Amino acid sequence: MFYEPRHGHGLPHDPFKAIIAPRPIGWISSLDAEGRPNLAPYSFFNAVHSSPPMLAFTSETMKHSAANAIESGEFVFNLCTRPLFDAMNISSGALAAGESEFEAAGLETAPCRVVRAPRVAAAPAALECKVVHSMRLHDVDGKPLAGWIIIGQVVGVHIDEAYLRDGRFDTAAAQPLARCGYRDYATVTELFEALRPTDGGAFAAGQKDR
Repeated sequence: MFYEPRHGHGLPHDPFKAIIAPRPIGWISSLDAEGRPNLAPYSFFNAVHSSPPMLAFTSETMKHSAANAIESGEFVFNLCTRPLFDAMNISSGALAAGESEFEAAGLETAPCRVVRAPRVAAAPAALECKVVHSMRLHDVDGKPLAGWIIIGQVVGVHIDEAYLRDGRFDTAAAQPLARCGYRDYATVTELFEALRPTDGGAFAAGQKDR
């Protein structure tokens, strides 16, 4: 099939988010202007640069996390894992401004080193970020949308050493969660390694993955 989104897809459910999947969950913690903590998951999230490390999340309306990040100039990404699913799901609720999702989800906070916002103590990893760009989105006709994208530079990294194996972060052991389409989620439980053509001549076309 083929369709132009502006004319509709004709399916019972929009397939867009199921096609762009899995997507890492950006579990974002921040502080409002009064110093009250906020925590919320975003499925439009990913790394966007490596040197320096940067990541981005998109809020399809001006929600608390986006407003806090823009106003304070900082936020924290907390790695959401399978054991933390229920807490993450609770934190997606529409709480009133100032109400703590940490408390609602039964999560303990831990202090950060560079930014003021707290992090999820139980997360296997957390990235402290300073906002470098924030922009309201617009469509191809230049019409402004309700969505905002916030890009942060990672200025501090926390890792639970229980997930370090031979100098590497053990992704499969951490079991990161990802958002798929509809109400579907995925968990990373298995990895495979493959060489690339740029790996010093170590790759040969047709060779098996390791």
